[in-house]
Amino acid sequence: MNASNAPRKAVILVSGGMDSAVTIAMAREQGFDVHALSVAYGQRHSSELEASERVATMLGAVEHKTVHVDLRSIGGSALTADIDVPEEGGEGIPVTYVPARNTIMLSIALGWAEVLGSNDIFCGVNAVDYSGYPDCRPAFIEAFEELANVATKAGVEGAGIRIHAPLMQMGKGDIVREGMRLGVDFSATVSCYKADAEGRACGHCDACRLRAEGFAKAGVADPTHYVP
Repeated sequence: MNASNAPRKAVILVSGGMDSAVTIAMAREQGFDVHALSVAYGQRHSSELEASERVATMLGAVEHKTVHVDLRSIGGSALTADIDVPEEGGEGIPVTYVPARNTIMLSIALGWAEVLGSNDIFCGVNAVDYSGYPDCRPAFIEAFEELANVATKAGVEGAGIRIHAPLMQMGKGDIVREGMRLGVDFSATVSCYKADAEGRACGHCDACRLRAEGFAKAGVADPTHYVP
């Protein structure tokens, strides 16, 4: 196989939730071989990591890797410390924001992309129907791509690094519709901040609220497994 016929490799950050599942499906539609990457950062439960493996396999990833980083050792978030997860939205950046999480995860993805010889990294961040995290905004993605292209061999000597955030300007309803078009089984995904050991959602946290609103806006029956 010559270089022009070689498969295009992409590293996809996979959380186990609906957004990253749709992102995998979109990358596959674009012809990329998907190398799925999840990060066990000390989050409250393992259900989303189990969902990550399930979703990556279901959507045809070439491989799935989980890297361990202990963000619980620094805390600072309801997802990495003994802080209650709020059940109602509020003003400003919520307590479920994990300090530097997306910066750290994209950095790991960047390292793996270099090892694989990939110029493309995908993540499912969204700036429309989201929780207000600063690392889910266009300015962050643009800045990280600029950093990637001055901080790596691939950026300085190679073809450069592209950071793709295909869901950035999509509402949750649009994301659901796109996933349905691409055949994503949303029942296999886990979005809840407080999911139980079986992956069942609480139905009350911000992630559950945004997810439910997405299915409602799309006019699609909610396949989420909720705690009775």
